[in-house]
Amino acid sequence: MLDINLFRNDLAAVAAGLAKRGLALDTAAFEALERERKDIQTRTQDLQSRRNLLSKQIGAAKGKGEDAAALLAEVAGLGGTLKSLEAELDLAQAKLRDFLLGLPNLTHPTTPVGTSPDDNVEVRRWGTPRAFDFAVKDHTDLGEGLGLLDFATAAKLSGARFSFLRGGLARLHRALAQFMLDVQTREHGYVECYTPYIVNAETLVGTTQLPKFEADMFSVRKGGQDGPEGHTSEPLYLISTSEITLTNSVRGEILDARTLPIRLTAHTPCFRSEAGSYGKDTRGMIRQHQFDKVEMVQIVHPDHSYDALEEMTRHAETILQRLGLPYRVMALCTGDIGFSSAKTYDLEVWLPGQNAYREISSCSNCEAFQARRLQARFRNAQGKTEFVHTLNGSGLAVGRTLVAVMENCQRADGGIDVPEALAPYMGGVTTLAKA
Repeated sequence: MLDINLFRNDLAAVAAGLAKRGLALDTAAFEALERERKDIQTRTQDLQSRRNLLSKQIGAAKGKGEDAAALLAEVAGLGGTLKSLEAELDLAQAKLRDFLLGLPNLTHPTTPVGTSPDDNVEVRRWGTPRAFDFAVKDHTDLGEGLGLLDFATAAKLSGARFSFLRGGLARLHRALAQFMLDVQTREHGYVECYTPYIVNAETLVGTTQLPKFEADMFSVRKGGQDGPEGHTSEPLYLISTSEITLTNSVRGEILDARTLPIRLTAHTPCFRSEAGSYGKDTRGMIRQHQFDKVEMVQIVHPDHSYDALEEMTRHAETILQRLGLPYRVMALCTGDIGFSSAKTYDLEVWLPGQNAYREISSCSNCEAFQARRLQARFRNAQGKTEFVHTLNGSGLAVGRTLVAVMENCQRADGGIDVPEALAPYMGGVTTLAKA
């Protein structure tokens, strides 16, 4: 959530910043909400001043033995009016909050300005795409050819956009997740966490999935449709990323500055409805309703968040380099960047089956945007509370990494060579071949 003082101090600058994202700020709506709030606060303050004055007059009258009944009656009347104004102010503040909750973060000055993914800027590349001397297959043909990837069974169980892995391919998927966790915890200083896969609405507001992106979430209800005493229960939601649970772990906290930075990681399934993506990537495992991801989250001092972004991006790159997978790093433009991010790097891995680079990780600095919703703060050197900065990144998306390994490490006979980095996790298996 953006700082409301930015709007109050320089509304034009906020409008200009949001315009870079292609969003036209309704300045008139904000000004109307502010007028309403100010009017209520002014009336409240006037009445409070009047009540204070009357209280003094009542004291003086009683001291002189005079009748203060009329003054007492007026004070009693003011109490009811002030209570009503308090309710009006709460409503006005709620309207302002709802207005702010619908607005994305302002982007960092170094974020490229653009309107679409075509305007993203390549930062660097690593590795050279392999030259094959045989006809390249995509991961779907490879997996089905080996009898290890079964979309028909997944569709029977759950419908479209699910996958069913067997044997060596399922083991390779598990090996990738374990390898990622080991690198991030043993080498990069992240603390491994096991978190809930189901969360309440307040948790999703904290990391911006609600209220803006509810259509992207899968919801569930406790005990069917009705809760205790016949009341409809509040929905719970399946997480779309463990960024949600890891970042919310500091919600409502005032942290000791000496504990920063906090680095957390988790391997979880992720559930996304993929609203608005119908017709895109319908073949294979690229865009699924359920997939696994090893997530990285950092909670840092505001002065260090852009150093942390570069660091986190390198942490994700390490996985791709160890696996020998060619990739490129892209700085997302203002028209393609995520809702809560001020600056984002996407890692795009080379997929021979598509003859293209495809996203496998996004590393983002949200600055104080999430922390303001979360009320996640630390006490600075002056003893005052200040919002932390939050960052998140995939380290990596396990399913897409599996796709990349399958396609980049394929053999002419349809088998798949296991990357050397995964050997300790594969029990001596070096090649996936048809049973």
